[in-house]
Amino acid sequence: MTDFKNVAPLEDFDWDAYASGAEKENTNHEEQAAAYEGSLGKVCDHEVVDGTVIDINKREVVVNIGFKSDGVIPASEFRYNPDLKIGDTVEVYIENQENKNGQLVLSHKKARAARSWDRVNSALESNEIIKGFIKCRTKGGMIVDVFGIEAFLPGSQIDIKPIRDYDIYVGKTMEFKIVKINQEYKNVVVSHKALIEAELEAQKQEIMSKLEKGQVLEGVVKNITSYGVFVDLGGVDGLIHITDMSWGRVSDPKEIVELEQKINVVILDFDNEKKRIALGLKQLTPHPWDSLDPNLKVGDHVKGKVVVMADYGAFIEIAPGVEGLIHVSEMSWSQHIRSAQDYMKVGDEVEAVILTLDRDERKMSLGVKQLKPDPWLTIEDKYPVGSKHVAKVRNFTNFGIFVEIEEGVDGLIHISDLSWTKKIKHPSEFTKIGAQIDVIVMEIDKVNRRLSLGHKQLEDNPWDVFETVFSQDSVHEGTIIEMLEKGAVIQLEYGVEGFTTPKHLVKEDGTQAQLGEKLPFKVIEFNKNTKRIILSHSRIYEDAQRAAKRAEKANAARQKREEPAIQNQAASTVLGDIDALANLKAKIDKGEE
Repeated sequence: MTDFKNVAPLEDFDWDAYASGAEKENTNHEEQAAAYEGSLGKVCDHEVVDGTVIDINKREVVVNIGFKSDGVIPASEFRYNPDLKIGDTVEVYIENQENKNGQLVLSHKKARAARSWDRVNSALESNEIIKGFIKCRTKGGMIVDVFGIEAFLPGSQIDIKPIRDYDIYVGKTMEFKIVKINQEYKNVVVSHKALIEAELEAQKQEIMSKLEKGQVLEGVVKNITSYGVFVDLGGVDGLIHITDMSWGRVSDPKEIVELEQKINVVILDFDNEKKRIALGLKQLTPHPWDSLDPNLKVGDHVKGKVVVMADYGAFIEIAPGVEGLIHVSEMSWSQHIRSAQDYMKVGDEVEAVILTLDRDERKMSLGVKQLKPDPWLTIEDKYPVGSKHVAKVRNFTNFGIFVEIEEGVDGLIHISDLSWTKKIKHPSEFTKIGAQIDVIVMEIDKVNRRLSLGHKQLEDNPWDVFETVFSQDSVHEGTIIEMLEKGAVIQLEYGVEGFTTPKHLVKEDGTQAQLGEKLPFKVIEFNKNTKRIILSHSRIYEDAQRAAKRAEKANAARQKREEPAIQNQAASTVLGDIDALANLKAKIDKGEE
């Protein structure tokens, strides 16, 4: 097939002679051949030229390059360009001007390869949008045919949203931007996502330029998070923060909206530079405080649900968007302030009294202890001095125990009022938190709303009796129960404890008494007022030794005094015996006579 549009007519051609037949005889065939050859373009083998597509079928694409014959190229070489049509200009590589069949041999693939590297570099520099054919999948992305070069398309650069199925893109021709070229290794990286982002950016700029605060727009819920909802406004996203979704408390945005839901939103604020838009949903409805019952006043009773708990109190929603705070100090008449969680929890339905109401500031404070009478108004009648009660241990201090007789009525048992006999260093040695303990009211402090209580006063003072039992110099069995730096604590009978210093723990053999030993002790001091008994073990044998020495000295002195009398008695005894013997001898002599 020859395109005769490019053949110029001979200026000196005689048409009349041709019509009469004479021209045929006079025509110079050589001249005609030369004219024909001159009408054709001059081409060289291995040259890249532009051609025009003149025919397309499933197997071949016919291209005219202005030569005496047309070239036929396999359609597979144009697979990357499914939009190819007759009349398109394509680049071709002349492999052979005339093969053995006399046909022009062309290649589009080789032509692209010959110019491809220059074209990809040029496309990168000019930020040109190009077309590429996705050939297959590979690790981390896809292989794309770009100008006959195999370029890499990362999976993250296919679309702005995550891709689950890469196979659906294989065999597609798409537009790309060249984002990176490694000249050394001849690697090319392309992106389709960059085109989408650029398009979206243009849309955002247009939308942002038309935004105004207070403007109401329709959008589609695009994403729901724990802190809010992203809404698509037609190419640009805005955020409804969870606090702007409802006048009431919202724990989960899914309670209000769902994905793909169309909603109206109001623009609260926007930042052109950061492309951020703050949206509101609750602002489309009147504030609940504006519709609050105008007759509601301080002192009225209201009911509501606990929506938020804090250590300092609880927020009660009495109507959607209308909340009041019950401070922990308004939860109980007790002066012993505890955590608000001890009184209520989220979800509880409560009744309360309005303590303050400020409609302008939209604030309300509530109380629940006011629902009950203040027990301290009649404290002397219910808990007079000397009355006995059962209390609950609430807290310990180094100096005593705080107890609660009833809700709002607290008292203190001083550590010295726990036991008559036992020396208590810390209240935890005597009882535990939460335990019940018997008490007697000793004093009422109505101003500070506190009772002074006693526990040991429920029994008679045993020290009145101990005064006669543990009299000075009396001896008692005792066990060493605690060793201290300055001495030891001795457990005596009747649960009484005494104290002794180290020098009074020395035993008769010179050794020191040890913890747990049971020994006799002598009372060397007894003080009923301070409840103090001072003991000594060494005093027992020391006093015996001193007594023995005193007795020995006294006996020696007595013997010294008695010695002259004995001597006189002995002398008189000897003389008497002599006289008796003389008399006896006389009697014997006389008898013999």
